[in-house]
Amino acid sequence: MISVEGLTKRYGSKTALKNVSFEIDTGEIVGLLGPNGAGKTTCMNIITGYMSSSKGKITVGGFDIMSSPREAKTKIGYLPETPPLYFDMTVKEYLNFVYDLKKCKYDRKDHLEEICEVVKITHVYNRLIGNLSKGYKQRVGMAQALVGNPEVLIMDEPTVGLDPKEIIEIRNLIKRLGVSRTVILSSHVLSEVQAICERIIILNEGVVVADALASELTMAMGVNTRYGVRLTGPWEEVETAFMTVPGVVSVDYSGVFEPETIDVLVECDAHSDIRRGLFEICAKHNWYILMIRPMGMSLEDIFIQLVNKSDENRALAGQSSEVKEQENEKEIDEDSVDTEDDENDNEAEENFDDNDENNEDGGDK
Repeated sequence: MISVEGLTKRYGSKTALKNVSFEIDTGEIVGLLGPNGAGKTTCMNIITGYMSSSKGKITVGGFDIMSSPREAKTKIGYLPETPPLYFDMTVKEYLNFVYDLKKCKYDRKDHLEEICEVVKITHVYNRLIGNLSKGYKQRVGMAQALVGNPEVLIMDEPTVGLDPKEIIEIRNLIKRLGVSRTVILSSHVLSEVQAICERIIILNEGVVVADALASELTMAMGVNTRYGVRLTGPWEEVETAFMTVPGVVSVDYSGVFEPETIDVLVECDAHSDIRRGLFEICAKHNWYILMIRPMGMSLEDIFIQLVNKSDENRALAGQSSEVKEQENEKEIDEDSVDTEDDENDNEAEENFDDNDENNEDGGDK
């Protein structure tokens, strides 16, 4: 449904996106992640045709966003971080206005009623948008993105500023919409992306540093290297005893969640299964294990690790290029010195030859 090939965007000397490529199929809900300034919003704006790229090709439903913008844009519904609402309009007036802008060919009344039912704003249909809560304004923004029944939904921070109840409702709505549509979702809330998206694309400084299913990312970054353990026993003794188990790297105190127990987080190396060792050490000390479960890595851990790795690689690449520049400068300086030495040698030879000629002339006289 969406194909991005070699997408590059430059703002003067600043490069926001560098050769970004990915494909998204119908029915996929993809999370676009990255720190501030990573290029997420720029990428979304280019895919929607809001801005042009410096280089690369984007097709939506088989249509090139640059050469066939009208056909491509009819397949896209876009919800930016700040919904494009007119607060002095009622919800009804606004959605009818959007319907006219998009030149929809569906039955107006039935189409808008269906959208309002989907996003659950039927009971505020005749109210002023300016008088609605943040959550309902967000729903109206989603409604305008659905006008025209687009095959692709692109949403930038759709739950920002919402309360927990509204966040859950919007999450469930996005999941329902993603059953028959392609959805790209950008968010800074990693738990939200983990709850909604099956696939994750992580950008850092305009470069794709990861593109995989959430489960595959967790496996690739070292699943089952951490275990949560709930047991009976004093913390200081538990810490000392657990550190003697082969493969254990660290033991951290997590707190008390049941009376007369403690929870600890035990981390091991990637090649060890420490569960038998933990059981044996607890049996030796007469401590009861009430729970032991693999924790793996959270999306937050994966995100931080990938971004840090990307920054380290970029820093090493910068150091390498700096060393090369210094070596080139050194070679240039050496060449300059050699050239100066050659020139001095030539001058010395010329002076020597002149002296010889003068001496010969003096001898003849």
